[in-house]
Amino acid sequence: MISKNFYFQLIIRIVFITVTAVFMAFSWVNHPVYFPVALFILLIIQVVFLIKYLNKTNRRIAYFFESVKNEDYTLQFSEDTSFSSLNELNKNMNKVNHLIKDTQIKNRVQEKYYQEILKQANVGIMTFNDKGHILFSNQTVKKIFNLEQLNHIKRLEMIDKELYQLLKTLKPFERKFFQFANERENVQLILKSSTIILDKDPLMLVVVQDIKNELDEKETDSWIRLIRVLTHEIMNTITPITSISQSILKYYDEKSMVIDEKHNQNTLKGLTVIQEQSQNLMDFVRSYRTFLSIPKPDKEIIALRVLFEKIKTLMSEELSKNDVDLKLELIPDTLEVFADEKQISQVLLNLIKNAIQALSVQETKIIKLKGGVNAKGEKYIEVYDNGPGIPQDIMDQIFIPFFTTKNNGTGIGLSLSKQVMQLHGGSLKVKSTPGQETSFSLIF
Repeated sequence: MISKNFYFQLIIRIVFITVTAVFMAFSWVNHPVYFPVALFILLIIQVVFLIKYLNKTNRRIAYFFESVKNEDYTLQFSEDTSFSSLNELNKNMNKVNHLIKDTQIKNRVQEKYYQEILKQANVGIMTFNDKGHILFSNQTVKKIFNLEQLNHIKRLEMIDKELYQLLKTLKPFERKFFQFANERENVQLILKSSTIILDKDPLMLVVVQDIKNELDEKETDSWIRLIRVLTHEIMNTITPITSISQSILKYYDEKSMVIDEKHNQNTLKGLTVIQEQSQNLMDFVRSYRTFLSIPKPDKEIIALRVLFEKIKTLMSEELSKNDVDLKLELIPDTLEVFADEKQISQVLLNLIKNAIQALSVQETKIIKLKGGVNAKGEKYIEVYDNGPGIPQDIMDQIFIPFFTTKNNGTGIGLSLSKQVMQLHGGSLKVKSTPGQETSFSLIF
């Protein structure tokens, strides 16, 4: 609210300016020339002072914002002037000044708090700009790279030139695996990137995680599981051979024993079993060799609509014999992937065969072969069936080589399929709800 005093002073100044202007007009006729000139100068001075008076508040506000801009919060405006409106304005500006000051203090405290969290994080974190200057790096990332100071990504050339090139060409939201050897050990890293905007400048945020220990644990666990399966398979084959060999040896080890037709027949039967078990062992070894010798993918652009139709044609007889309905779903219909057609076809045929076997106990048998793009922008192929699902207790074992729940299965189909997808730079994932459905997804 503007005070009466302000109005009074404003009116007085305007009256004085008006009176001076009138006197100056009349003085041109009745007085010497120096008198109207003097009045004109007085008029100009009065107008200048009026403008200054009117701009007094604007100057005060401009001064206030200038101090805020310079982060000078010591500025205080008097709240005890002769103008009540000015007192109110000064009071509000002082409040805003204190509020901004308190907010700045809180922001700095929070910034220190978050920086301390980042410093104590067990993963390496660093940010750098488009020129490679590192603005922040915590102790963990320095420890991983064994560097006391890290102010530019070019310093990482000291560790490995490829690491510098990787960071230099790293794109937002990429995930990269990198390993290098230092004086003590081999270091295996996962690098994840994202972008943040700071003062209108884009920065690259990179999280660096040392996964060697996790990989070692998983590798050991995988070896233990594989050895268990191999031991189980080999022992199942060797045990009958050993038992029958001992029995046959007994026949011919007894010196007083007369070899008759019955013993000959038993010997032949025993040798037949030994031959069959030996053949099974040879097949097992051959399967193991196949698992270890998957060729590198010969990639090309594949139209999934054409591929799906081929798969349906190849499986038509088996689908018809087992009364299974195979449905094709593709969004968009023109979807393509860059892959080895032979290898991907083999994976899909294997998954569909598994689905057909799983549906043997179902009344309504449905398999869906789907293709699309997920929320992450990844292309995928999915094989779905409405079968009994996979029991939860064996979900973590189905991709182990030679693990099988089938009487006549080799146990390498899913592990081969997973390895094919890994060679493609993708993955094979499974989701299953016992008693309802199962789906295997090839993620490219």
